[in-house]
Amino acid sequence: MDLNAVKSSYARWAPVYDKTFGAITEAGRRRAVAHINKRGGKVLEVGIGTGLSLEQYDPGIEVTGIDFSDEMLAKARRRVERGNLANVVDLRQMDARELDFPDASFDTVAAMHIVSVVPEPERVMAEMARVCKPGGQIVITNHFARERGVMAGIERLMAPFEKTLGWHSDFPLARVTGEPNLHIVSRKPLPPLGMMTFLVMEKDAAA
Repeated sequence: MDLNAVKSSYARWAPVYDKTFGAITEAGRRRAVAHINKRGGKVLEVGIGTGLSLEQYDPGIEVTGIDFSDEMLAKARRRVERGNLANVVDLRQMDARELDFPDASFDTVAAMHIVSVVPEPERVMAEMARVCKPGGQIVITNHFARERGVMAGIERLMAPFEKTLGWHSDFPLARVTGEPNLHIVSRKPLPPLGMMTFLVMEKDAAA
């Protein structure tokens, strides 16, 4: 999916995102934030969207969020103002392929339901690994393509509509697991119907 397609898709979705796709992904978002809250520290959320996760972070978690969509970020900023969320230190417009942060800046980097819609996901993963501290974690919730069965066939049929949907239905897990200094520590299915996956990867301490 190219950057223009992503931008136009999320401009369309921004007004109704919270009550549509945002509702479908709520279970994964809560699971990811609960995991991050136990770890503490500084968090970067890549693809913060409308900020649906922000009120779920513990006050002691220092949260930075980025998104490419100005429309989504505008809603996230309003959410921070309404909730007086002092632990949200920055919300910035940024391309996830070129993160404007120094190496090893964050204890945890989260990407909730965005790795299958960004251009060049491998490059995005490399950037997330770069800004994650050694021993830190990359926390991902996303849909990954099934390799077999009826659902695998349905996902392949939906693939041509990815630009309209803003969602890549046949996205393979292998596209996010290739970073040599990351290893999987948790991989679990999420509701509804196990369509989503909760994935945690840890950066090597010596990296």
